[in-house]
Amino acid sequence: MKTKILKADEKSVEQTAEILRKGGICVYPTETCYGLGCDATNKKAIKKIRKIKKIDNNKKISIIVSDIEMMKNYGIIPKRVRRIIQICMPAPLTIVVNKRESIPDILNKEEIAFRIPNNIVALKLAKKLGKPITATSANITKNGPIYNIEKVIKIFDKKVDVILDAGNLSEVDPSTIIDMKDDKIKLIREGPVKLSLIKKLNRIKN
Repeated sequence: MKTKILKADEKSVEQTAEILRKGGICVYPTETCYGLGCDATNKKAIKKIRKIKKIDNNKKISIIVSDIEMMKNYGIIPKRVRRIIQICMPAPLTIVVNKRESIPDILNKEEIAFRIPNNIVALKLAKKLGKPITATSANITKNGPIYNIEKVIKIFDKKVDVILDAGNLSEVDPSTIIDMKDDKIKLIREGPVKLSLIKKLNRIKN
């Protein structure tokens, strides 16, 4: 496989969206680290992601979406979750909800974790594709997140279709992950967005 290495700009985002539409794989920048992306509804592409990262089918993969309207097509978004999205996102915050049938089981079987990224390249990529994109970190399993573009190229050259080069990223903690499938908020991982803020917002009534 020949990998295209493109500077992350408007034109390259459009090219990458077209590659993903055809089942391709990309590495792209997010507000935390570089991510490994494909069309999150494409079963064959998801299998490729799992093979590249060396993860089995039981490992859950999260997604990014461009906005709440897109997410409604792929997850169950009750009023209290919608309020958190409207106030907090875009942000390094991942929310777990019950999924719809439009999300294939090879991605996640019973739920789906999503975020609206606070990164213009990632956001535009999802918007151009018109579908969610896998948001798993661009690394090989058991290795840490990657922020350095040279390291990204070294590891993923000839393994993915395109790498969107946004230079070296600031080393930011991975996103906060909360489970909101039921009435109780469950913290899975605390990152830049603090659980105390989420709980406070959750108590606010419209």
